[in-house]
Amino acid sequence: MTMDTSTRPDEVAAGERSLAARARADGVRFLLALFVNLEGKQCAKLVPVEAVDSFEREGLGFAGFAIGAIGQQPGDPDVVAMPDPASYTPLPSVREGLALVHCDPHVEGEPWRYAPRVILKSLLAQARQRQLELKAGAEIEYFLVTRDAEGRLVPADGRDTAPHPCYDARSATRMYDHLTRVSTTMNSLGWGNYSNDHEDANGQFEQNFAYADALTTADRVITARYVISMLAEQQGMTATFMPKPFADQTGSGLHLHLSLWREGSALFPGTGTHGLSDLALRFLAGLLEHAPGMQAVLGPTVNSYKRTGAISTRSGATWSPRQITYGGNDRTHYLRIPDEHRVELRAGDSAANPYLALAVALSAGLDGVDRELDLADPCHPELPPTLLHAVDALTTDAVLTAALDTVGPGVADYYATRKSDEFFAWHTTVNDWERDHYLTAF
Repeated sequence: MTMDTSTRPDEVAAGERSLAARARADGVRFLLALFVNLEGKQCAKLVPVEAVDSFEREGLGFAGFAIGAIGQQPGDPDVVAMPDPASYTPLPSVREGLALVHCDPHVEGEPWRYAPRVILKSLLAQARQRQLELKAGAEIEYFLVTRDAEGRLVPADGRDTAPHPCYDARSATRMYDHLTRVSTTMNSLGWGNYSNDHEDANGQFEQNFAYADALTTADRVITARYVISMLAEQQGMTATFMPKPFADQTGSGLHLHLSLWREGSALFPGTGTHGLSDLALRFLAGLLEHAPGMQAVLGPTVNSYKRTGAISTRSGATWSPRQITYGGNDRTHYLRIPDEHRVELRAGDSAANPYLALAVALSAGLDGVDRELDLADPCHPELPPTLLHAVDALTTDAVLTAALDTVGPGVADYYATRKSDEFFAWHTTVNDWERDHYLTAF
């Protein structure tokens, strides 16, 4: 990873113009004012360009309880979405005249403590007080699916049936229109898309873009999920970020490449193990120590543990960690160290909320730095086997609960309760596996 300290002229000019002026200059007719709740649901309203001035000044009201996991009851005051002009993103490839802007939810004039973007921004600000900046890259994996005549979920490409489809040239070419539209959109926005490929499972793809500061990367993950989904729908497909839609196939990850910087200088390169600095090694040690609790955020669904718990797949590899290990350029590890500039955290899946994932990773890593932890064999060798185990680990991890509660109290408990409820809702559901095994067994 190399540091680009240059500033594009259009970025300077954009910073001097109002959101409405930028939208009008780009021929935008509607602005999608978007934010996500704690579970990653994308919530938005369409704002006509004629109302963008007032939107930028006053925000846009939402009934908070209707949003879902945002810490509100029906009688609570409105959640007001305040736009971040720096995140303004024209999206003519999705709809002509459309642009998107990420928002920070507020309640009664204060940043709302249950809002994932607000949580990450608070932790990044605390890191800046220490003259530290977290940079991140993200690998976005997903499936393109449809339903067959019997209503079964199948890969959208009916010819995508090979037992080892990863990097298959013909499968990628059959999805050329979709992949190139996504790539062109990313590059038109200056993201630096550099790779688009067929992944290890039938119907699975990955599209990569350059790393950036952590907040920008988290915004781009959410924007990319939106763009990928919309462009897939336009071609009669569904893009799913469900971690493991097929039991016999590899699941989808959200691998995060992390590094710390200070005043434009990379802090990870050094003379220690794997060419890393003492700071980097302690950061990695923090990630390992807090791995069990972090998994409740990195793998936030019941389905997530079908991915990390998989023993084998049709291709012969799961590409997801089962144990909390670290090593060099080895994709079987929880923490992969491809070079001295970064560490790849491989436990996150495609359902992970990128704001929360980066928030807990930053907090865990900096705890390792503060406590000068040694990078040794981790105390907890296995990842939690279920969402409930991960939630239990989260609730007993003071560093991670403090990270989620960084803007105000109650967020960690609220998140843990929702995730526990999700587990038990699944656990009390009678499914085909149980009927197949028990219906006439006794």
